[in-house]
Amino acid sequence: MTDLVILGGGYGGFKVLYDAMENGIPDDVHITMVNRNPYHAMKTEYYALAAGTTSDRSVRVDFPVHEKISYVFDEVTKIDVEHDQVLLDGREEPLSFDQLVIALGCEDNYHGIEGAKEYTESVQTMSSTRRASFAINNLKAYGNMTIVGAGLSGIEVAAETRESRPDLNIRLLDRGDTVLKAFDEKIQNHVEDWFAENDVNVIHGAKVEYVEKDGVCNNGICYMNDVTVWTAGVLPHHLARELPFKKDEQEKLIANEFYQIPEKTNVYVLGDCVSSELSPSGQLAGEQGERIAEVLKYVWRGEEPKQPSRIKLKGTLGSLGKSDGFGNMMNQPLTGKIPRLAKSGVLWLHKRH
Repeated sequence: MTDLVILGGGYGGFKVLYDAMENGIPDDVHITMVNRNPYHAMKTEYYALAAGTTSDRSVRVDFPVHEKISYVFDEVTKIDVEHDQVLLDGREEPLSFDQLVIALGCEDNYHGIEGAKEYTESVQTMSSTRRASFAINNLKAYGNMTIVGAGLSGIEVAAETRESRPDLNIRLLDRGDTVLKAFDEKIQNHVEDWFAENDVNVIHGAKVEYVEKDGVCNNGICYMNDVTVWTAGVLPHHLARELPFKKDEQEKLIANEFYQIPEKTNVYVLGDCVSSELSPSGQLAGEQGERIAEVLKYVWRGEEPKQPSRIKLKGTLGSLGKSDGFGNMMNQPLTGKIPRLAKSGVLWLHKRH
């Protein structure tokens, strides 16, 4: 019996599981999915959960039921690649594997800033997003909220919170000279204009020095604050960073063309944990998961896997509340209702996959 263990039920791990099931799991293969939650959570929608504009259930998808698939809902504490075992928080006996897929995602990068970890809210996990939602929506009228980081997550949290809580004073700290530095100028200008029209205070050239319980200090100015949300960068999951394999300058594991660790080819890695020329996203993790499932199909047959096809992403979509948005679609920058409807359509399709 060949035991495949998948660590993480996010977009990448879920895709490996689903495609393996669709391809047909051989009789001598068993799959164990290890995930902290008993469901697949759609991380790209956490911004709406944090802002209080969607329900907890609406960002969850049930895992499939299959006789060749088992689930362990627990926290991974160590990946022992020397003995091909995974240690879990609530289980005394280690979980052994013949093949392993590391799809653990990422963690906030606090850049060594004093107080950032202790005094900010996070939207990186389901549980941390629930806490952020409580903190934001429990604010009294005209409370002060600061979001650190003006990437896609920060933009969506700020915009959705503005629609959810028009009374709040919302501040967005951006270290660059424009929001969404990686996007087209048309999109940058549209987002800047939306924030200006909707009274979200965007401060460019930000350099956060430290964070306190009731404030954020930026470039020598300390802002009194009731809630601070941190969206200023990520790191690969610490368990992936701890593995004794080659990594790139971002501490991501370097894999071969089959998404295998070259030094240990029964270990596969994807998403935020693997080095890639493409920017990390749920879409990228899903595409990588699809290719790993295809590689495993050949490996399970005892055949040489075919070279995976080159990943071509369909574009990136973002929301500005429920009726406005932005995105790169077919290499074209779009703003307004069309990309917002497209984002809703992508979500609808994923939930019914």
